[in-house]
Amino acid sequence: MSFEITEAAVGNVVEVHATGKLTRDVYETLVPITEEKIREHGKIRILFIMHDFHGWTVGAAWDDFLFDLRHFNHLERLAIVGETKWEKGMSIFCRPFTTAKIKYFDHTDIAKAREWIEEP
Repeated sequence: MSFEITEAAVGNVVEVHATGKLTRDVYETLVPITEEKIREHGKIRILFIMHDFHGWTVGAAWDDFLFDLRHFNHLERLAIVGETKWEKGMSIFCRPFTTAKIKYFDHTDIAKAREWIEEP
């Protein structure tokens, strides 16, 4: 599993690169960073870029669910960048669980995803 968080040009954007399967260890890193962004900006935007992504372990899925419950109203936008139909389906699946604008981008459109996540 490869996981990387990068700073984006816009202060309230968290950019996450995920390869393989997300584990609980990832959330131990990701949650404090995103919660700090929430404290700084009130609302955050997440650019989630997947490459050869295989989903979540059960523990990581639970941690993700708990994070979403706590921060339901703190997510303003979510850009999901992927390579497969099921990854595109994630953008539809997530909609009932958040008030955020959610949009899927093909992996060839990362520049468009960044533009969308950063626009006012």
